[in-house]
Amino acid sequence: MKKIFCLLTLMCFFSCRKEIIELSPISTVSTDALYKNDKDFQDAVIGIYQPFMAQYLSFWQYGDLPGDDMEQQHSASIDLVNINNFIVNSNTPILNTSWLAYYQIIFRANTVLSKIEAADPKLITNKDRHIGEAKFLRALAYFDLVRIFGDIPLISAPISAAEASTKGRDKVDVIYSDLIIKDLMDAESKLPAKYTGADVGRATKGAAKALLGKAYLTHKEFAKAEAKLQELTTMGYSLLPNYTDLFDYTKDEHHSEYIFDIEYQDGGLGLGSTFTNIFTPNLSPVLNFYGIKGSGGQNGAPTEGIFALYESTDQRKAVSVAKVADGLIDKNGNKIPMTPIDVTTYSKKYMTSEPNANDSRANWKVIRYADVLLMYAEAMSENGKTSEALTVLNQVRTRAGASKYSNLVQGDLRDKIYLERRLEFYLEGQRWFDLVRTGQALTVLQKQGIKPFMTIFPVPLAQIQVINNPTIFPQNPGYD
Repeated sequence: MKKIFCLLTLMCFFSCRKEIIELSPISTVSTDALYKNDKDFQDAVIGIYQPFMAQYLSFWQYGDLPGDDMEQQHSASIDLVNINNFIVNSNTPILNTSWLAYYQIIFRANTVLSKIEAADPKLITNKDRHIGEAKFLRALAYFDLVRIFGDIPLISAPISAAEASTKGRDKVDVIYSDLIIKDLMDAESKLPAKYTGADVGRATKGAAKALLGKAYLTHKEFAKAEAKLQELTTMGYSLLPNYTDLFDYTKDEHHSEYIFDIEYQDGGLGLGSTFTNIFTPNLSPVLNFYGIKGSGGQNGAPTEGIFALYESTDQRKAVSVAKVADGLIDKNGNKIPMTPIDVTTYSKKYMTSEPNANDSRANWKVIRYADVLLMYAEAMSENGKTSEALTVLNQVRTRAGASKYSNLVQGDLRDKIYLERRLEFYLEGQRWFDLVRTGQALTVLQKQGIKPFMTIFPVPLAQIQVINNPTIFPQNPGYD
């Protein structure tokens, strides 16, 4: 079911087109001959997906680590400790790595879109789909970029390195209005509702609608968010009956709740994710119990606070978090004791057996249907539809085995929806962005050392130095 990403990694850029790898002037002679038929464009679109695989391996460092549900107990990585404690500087390596990855995605999407515009639909039989995919992926890259860095350069067509070196930063509102929203609206009109066979895993109409709904919600356009997210409730998506099945990697991840993942390939080909090793404590009982090869990275430990938030009947706690001192329970019901060494707690969502170290079958869930429902409930709540929002919120709670809420006024309902997102999406790249989006970050994270300017990260120093002109490309305030 993950063939798309196996294909792109094994073949796309071993035999790939130079002009969608490098930021160089577009040469008509060198590139036009490479975009002749539908397969040419299909291969080029596959290439747009590829940088997401590397980028999302570290997305938790933005979406989870700065938040209040995760801490870096193991101090071997000073960069992770710094992110956790809000002492990041512009020279932190992940910043430039992410910046380059996202702009590589954007450049590849821009190249495909520029070449396909004049292509003959008789030769390019899937022209609309290719355009829709390219625009969805470009919008996703820009959506992540503005949430991480704030104002960024808006580049919507291929440009030369010389042009790029003089391009300033555009306002976040402009990025939303001029690209993210427009790209996603066009993508939803062009993408199919579903795929079959090796194409499963590509962006769909539902993925475009869901990301558009999230963009509207993030931009506080609640009426538009409600309307868009409501559309997904009529498209055949549904919650899985058991929350635990979402993170049982022996089962198909493309189910009724799946909307869009970053896909990794299992099967021992070295194309898997590193999630399993990243979050596992380096303790032999855990590694042996789950069939994990290599060592545990011991990163991203859940805080004590998150444990207390789950009700005793909530299935999500056992799937999401664990304490080393609690040990493990084997198949016969016997306890396997463990002693905390470097970490006292650990994250469980990506635990699965793997053929080789750092070669996990676990995907990264960008958007799933529970996210749609909780965003839909939030939008309805902000639009004064308290009873309707409560009904939707309770769908997510009861699936997890938690008790229903009743008789909530708008303020309490808002808080319960925010809480539900914490419980549902622990270590899925949501918490930090939710805190910023809802205006809670400065209050909730005060003890961790956050300051008002820290709701976005610094622009990488390497990018500041390339332009070397603060009048058109300034650093984010507070990081100078």
